[in-house]
Amino acid sequence: MKQYAIGLDFGTLSVRALLMNIKTGEECAVSVFEYPHGVMENTLPSGEKLPNGFALQHPQDYIDGLIAVIRGVMSQSQVNPEEVIGIGIDFTASTVFPVKADGTSLCMLEDFAHEPHAYVKLWKHHGGEAEATHIDNVIKERGEDWIDFYGGKVSSEWMLPKVLETLNHAPKVYETADRYMEAMDWITWMLTGEETRSVNGTGYKAFYNHQTGYPSKEFFTALDTRMENYIEDKLDAPIKKLGETAGYLTADMAAQLGLLPGTPVGVPMIDAHCGVLGGGVTKPGEMMLVVGTSFCHHIMSEKDANVYGICAQVKDGILPGYFAYEAGQSGGGDIYAWFTENCIPERYEIEAREKGIGIHQLLCEKLKDYKVGQSGLVALDWFNGVRSPLADFNLNGLLLGMNLQTKPEDIYMALIEATGFGTRLIVQEFEKAGVAIDSIVMSGGIPLKNPMLVQIYADILNREIRVCQTTQAGAVGAAILGVAAASSEVTGYHSLTEVVEALGKKSDKVYKPQQDNIDAYNQLYSEYITLYEYFSKGANDVMKRLNNIRE
Repeated sequence: MKQYAIGLDFGTLSVRALLMNIKTGEECAVSVFEYPHGVMENTLPSGEKLPNGFALQHPQDYIDGLIAVIRGVMSQSQVNPEEVIGIGIDFTASTVFPVKADGTSLCMLEDFAHEPHAYVKLWKHHGGEAEATHIDNVIKERGEDWIDFYGGKVSSEWMLPKVLETLNHAPKVYETADRYMEAMDWITWMLTGEETRSVNGTGYKAFYNHQTGYPSKEFFTALDTRMENYIEDKLDAPIKKLGETAGYLTADMAAQLGLLPGTPVGVPMIDAHCGVLGGGVTKPGEMMLVVGTSFCHHIMSEKDANVYGICAQVKDGILPGYFAYEAGQSGGGDIYAWFTENCIPERYEIEAREKGIGIHQLLCEKLKDYKVGQSGLVALDWFNGVRSPLADFNLNGLLLGMNLQTKPEDIYMALIEATGFGTRLIVQEFEKAGVAIDSIVMSGGIPLKNPMLVQIYADILNREIRVCQTTQAGAVGAAILGVAAASSEVTGYHSLTEVVEALGKKSDKVYKPQQDNIDAYNQLYSEYITLYEYFSKGANDVMKRLNNIRE
């Protein structure tokens, strides 16, 4: 009998399921469900207007999507339920919401249907900037050294600022909530009937440390006296390691999904982290760069180091035996998409249609003879604020050097280069701390479709780059978690690392840096750093003043 695992990849706009043969790695079926509510940035379903910086979701979309995509892959493949040996999950994070003791989301209750803070706060929800600043100040006042594991500064994208924001602006929601959940842990709860927490989610987004646990009761009291028992009352649950079994599919959920009760469900992971598994990365020194709507940078090391501006460092946070580091850029593919959707003249659209190609491909064609620096442009990649190393979402994008000869393709190139420079800055912070980065693996649809971008990154970073040979790296990684959740007697695999080595997808093709471009990009990068320092370190806070005017 053949054996399969299902990987569930909960992204920003949709959930997908991937059915994978656990011996060959064949991707046998894929099903995608677009969230009906999407990302709520302007209004709630009931019509209430949302403040600037809000990014909410509706948890019912997750359940409806879960059922639809699993039934979808089972129908497509005609695989028998008994052949499915495990389910794995990845999810965007920190994606946080309040629930009752039975898992019911507060936004599903009539009393809270009109309350924005009762809904899911998506990873890119930045409504808690003031709360993040307050947390930073309390950390400094108290000398809390655990913040070193989080790059020295709190991001409003993480769990605690979002919870504190709710306490400040909707205290009834906080008081009514029995638990605060990462969406990855909540969906696992819905599948298994057991509330658990993943070491991955708690470590990267909730300040859990493998040696010291969560921050102290005194710290939370200093934040707000109403949070004295925050961990005990709202968060505490068994924390499970990656590669373990979180629980088993309940009879009720099995019936809805068309699977067998008792099917193992793996401990979940953050979506970008799961791409590390899907990309076949198992060794220190090899960075996984997840190129999507935003960019995530993951590196494993035997070294326990404090790296400025990272999102987190977690022991066993990706694979057992290593310290796993995460950094990120909050704008990436969405910057390129913004440009092509808003800044392309009609004649370019017509030309692309006549050639039967997309606008991104047309722009790359126009840039095939581009010489580094010839446009005279340099940009800051802050169009959605800055994640690493500044954790400041009151900063904005910048394009410098335009004149009447500037063409759309010049700007497109400058934006790609800017995201490459942002990645280079992150790499340098790792190197300063003694965390070696020898080579890079890129994953995501963008690098598969755009070899020009990959070569630009190889030149800017002066590193060899390989590209993960699947557009479903996260879903593949999730399926790998499903395999690891099943017993070794069933699968023949004895560790999570062994499964990754067998089923991860990594290309043999290598993009090598070109010396002439390296030298030219070194010059451009120095200009990027000049702008970075000027606008981020207080020399000129014009971006923040403009944001105040905007609001």
